[in-house]
Amino acid sequence: MSARGKHRRPGKSTLTRGIVAAGTGGAALALPIVGATGAHAAQPAQAASAAVPQVSLVTYKVVEGDTLAKIAKAHTTGDWKKLYKANRAVIGDDPAAIRPGLKLTVGTKNAKTSGKTAKATTASAATPASAKTYTDDLDGWIRESLDIMAQQGIPGTYDGIQRNIIRESSGNPQAMNNWDSNAVAGTPSKGLLQVIDPTFTAYHVTGTSLDPFDPVANITAACNYAAARYGSIDNVFGAY
Repeated sequence: MSARGKHRRPGKSTLTRGIVAAGTGGAALALPIVGATGAHAAQPAQAASAAVPQVSLVTYKVVEGDTLAKIAKAHTTGDWKKLYKANRAVIGDDPAAIRPGLKLTVGTKNAKTSGKTAKATTASAATPASAKTYTDDLDGWIRESLDIMAQQGIPGTYDGIQRNIIRESSGNPQAMNNWDSNAVAGTPSKGLLQVIDPTFTAYHVTGTSLDPFDPVANITAACNYAAARYGSIDNVFGAY
């Protein structure tokens, strides 16, 4: 736990990252919002020619602003009704009731094959997190966060993230500090890496949930904060 009085809310300066600050030892620190630069995302690389199926099923995690039509257009044939029918057990009786965090089974659009091999295609070096399936536990949350971080150019390793999570919340995504100075001020530290709301808003990573208790959103926001303040979550070994 960090000492009382060490946490500050972010100021109103212009952000150079799009994410939020992490708490330390149960009491979240809000980094003063100052300009910070990070590593750039990996450059696209030429993929090797290979035979690929035209459609493959993957798990897609719904994010804020998604609709069935939008997801269908981006990942399947564009028919949202078929997408709804395939995921009705998850969505429920109202197709408009999708919400951030739901995991849908979708078909990806792959390049068409010609003969036995497909034409070479240009793809990102980092596979989009939404195109992978992750386990719904600490290991899966960390791995999904790392994929998103790689796309956003946010540094950090599995060990660095796990070490700080265990210290901050013992791996409980619903952990909340209700006793420190931040809690008294109305901004209790929340989630795996104990992020307070003002810093979560300041360092939130686009594409992740707006819920600070969401494990992946909490981790990526905290790592973005740590990158701005310390260079990387890997450089954090105590209250920060």
